[in-house]
Amino acid sequence: MYLARVTGRVVATQRYAGMESLAMQWIQPLDERGEDMGDALVATAIISSGPGDLVCFVDGREGALACPETFVPVDAAIVGFVEEATVCGREIGWEGR
Repeated sequence: MYLARVTGRVVATQRYAGMESLAMQWIQPLDERGEDMGDALVATAIISSGPGDLVCFVDGREGALACPETFVPVDAAIVGFVEEATVCGREIGWEGR
């Protein structure tokens, strides 16, 4: 499980069968200090999250297994909220705080 910040929403006019009800969002993975790590990626939102939220996500096969329909082409899935985290004495909670 990894830490990320939701940076935006993705709109798709066509979807793979079994993914019609799932939202897709841009996320920016974060390192252990809460700083951006690597490139942003698209993740399926299993929970109701939105831009600015601090979330945890899984990738690889676990991303697809987190979806209600398990045999879908998903590489990453948002599976939970992180209400707040303190790293080296610095809080990295919700972006609006």
